[in-house]
Amino acid sequence: MSESGPSFFAWCDAAETLDAFLAALSALVDPRLPICVRKDGTLTDTTSMDEAVEMIRSEFAEGPAGGALFDVTLSASKRIFPCSGYCYTEEAGRDVSAGPIDMSTSDKEGFLCSYLELAWGRGPRSIEAEAAVAWHLLRDDLEDLLLRLCAPDASGRVRTGACTNGGDWIAPVRMCATYNADARDIARDLALSWLQRHDKEMVSRNAGLSLEALRARVEAAPAGARVPLKGGSDRAHALSRETVLKALATPPATLLEALEAAAAPDEAWRAAEPRAREILELTSQIAETGEGPPTWAVHTDTRAHVRFLRKHAPFHVRRLAGGGVILATHPFRSLWPLWIDALFSLGLMP
Repeated sequence: MSESGPSFFAWCDAAETLDAFLAALSALVDPRLPICVRKDGTLTDTTSMDEAVEMIRSEFAEGPAGGALFDVTLSASKRIFPCSGYCYTEEAGRDVSAGPIDMSTSDKEGFLCSYLELAWGRGPRSIEAEAAVAWHLLRDDLEDLLLRLCAPDASGRVRTGACTNGGDWIAPVRMCATYNADARDIARDLALSWLQRHDKEMVSRNAGLSLEALRARVEAAPAGARVPLKGGSDRAHALSRETVLKALATPPATLLEALEAAAAPDEAWRAAEPRAREILELTSQIAETGEGPPTWAVHTDTRAHVRFLRKHAPFHVRRLAGGGVILATHPFRSLWPLWIDALFSLGLMP
């Protein structure tokens, strides 16, 4: 089994952390499979969600955290993956960059579709098409996990969350996905990124601040201040104080529309799409009927595949029925190039 990841994070008020985690657990755990809970220094398996909840409540009350190991059946692909999830007390959360709620899969290579059996048909092999296939197979599962962690019900406890291929909740624009319960707060991602990079503060410490409070924190920085943000774009390698303030002053609907326009796939990805679709259809046909062309083992984590995904994986701006929004791309990439293009289109970048 490979290393763990990607990692998912969720923020809510300290008083609601435990309830938010338990609601997410109910939405994540496959009820047919056991849950493993740490209690009194030992791991205990149970097939009862009620029993698991009571053990987690007890462990959380004693501090500094409560958590479990469990299996999740992914909604899109129906794949089953082992995961681990934890929630941290308010005191412990101050010193945990992953808090107050975090989760990760226990098999990064499996989750990222690093090894696939694909049907080629009569067409040529294509690194670009293989990479596109991997992202098609992964995207819905990644968003599914982020939503089940952050919005398992209509309570709205979790205001914001994120996903990364690493283990820490860093600047949102450097993550591969973010969740905001209210799409009108989308500029929060920029402001939190500024504070994380400029003030060197953990995102989890500021994630719940109002937009007004975030604006005041950014305004307190010296005029002209900039923070480095590399991320696969030749257009900008830094974020300025003035750009963040302009974004916070921009109507949220305008900012969101600019992000949607900037999410259009680039030419290289569009060129790879037809072949990727063909491979997906042939492979799906074989899985359903057992008949079709031969399949071949494909590794999608080679240097060439990773390079293509880091540079060309498309972005997805998903407006949610409850008024929230998800920004997402492949875990090998960050959201910064999406923000760069959106901010340039609005004339907000210097």
